[in-house]
Amino acid sequence: MKVAEQRFCRNGLPYLIRSARQEDAAELSQLRLQMDSETENLDREPGEGFIDASGFEQLIRSDTESDRNLFLVAIADGRIVGFSRCEGNELKRFAHKAEFGIGVLKAYWGNGIGKNLLSESIKWADESGLAKLTLNVLETNEPAIRLYEELGFQAEGVLVNDKTLSDGKFYNTVVMGRLR
Repeated sequence: MKVAEQRFCRNGLPYLIRSARQEDAAELSQLRLQMDSETENLDREPGEGFIDASGFEQLIRSDTESDRNLFLVAIADGRIVGFSRCEGNELKRFAHKAEFGIGVLKAYWGNGIGKNLLSESIKWADESGLAKLTLNVLETNEPAIRLYEELGFQAEGVLVNDKTLSDGKFYNTVVMGRLR
């Protein structure tokens, strides 16, 4: 699915959010690697689950063609600095919902990019008739949890000892959902 481009400005940083395009594929591949090395809030170690440019091209193509998926990018300073993706499900019993994921380069945290990516995704989900958005978040990512709660998400459960981080300790994953 595609959505209209939206422009924002926060802390003097102008940026836009738009649907991902085929020509974004190579940049997205490198961006994801960089994000994975900047924080342990994401699921992957740097290089794990690597998606090359052709893999992103296929993902963008299928998401653009599907009315159940949405792939957004945030552009600032002439480059992609964040992205989000909603992935729906074709199974009838789950067709009412989509799962949301997001990443923003650390240098751009605090500029409302994540909030606006999520807000645009919520708007799309509501307009598409989806009843529910879900997401998973590391229990220690308190700023993200506060943002999700601010935008109507509620904790629905906890996956105990779900992840192990570089300190060798186990951490819980909080499962959150938002009903329209």
